[in-house]
Amino acid sequence: MPNTKQAGKRHRQDERRRIANKAKKSMIRTFTKKVEAAIEEGKPADAEELYRIAQKKLDKAAKTNTVHPNKAARRKSRLQKKVNAAKAQAKA
Repeated sequence: MPNTKQAGKRHRQDERRRIANKAKKSMIRTFTKKVEAAIEEGKPADAEELYRIAQKKLDKAAKTNTVHPNKAARRKSRLQKKVNAAKAQAKA
């Protein structure tokens, strides 16, 4: 229980931000799984399209410090490697 009006407001703001951050992180995980599922199904074109969306979500989350910028870059890089490997395998 906050002792001051200021602490009460801070608590309300923190709660709103926590919920928003949780939603952003969940969305990132969802699109990452969708990309990986498309790769598993052998649909590199779909995976590439979903990767673009996932990349956008990661960049926005990094911009607002929901996730660390280096973590976002690492996750984008790893996903891109998987998409590229799927495209190469589809061509061969």
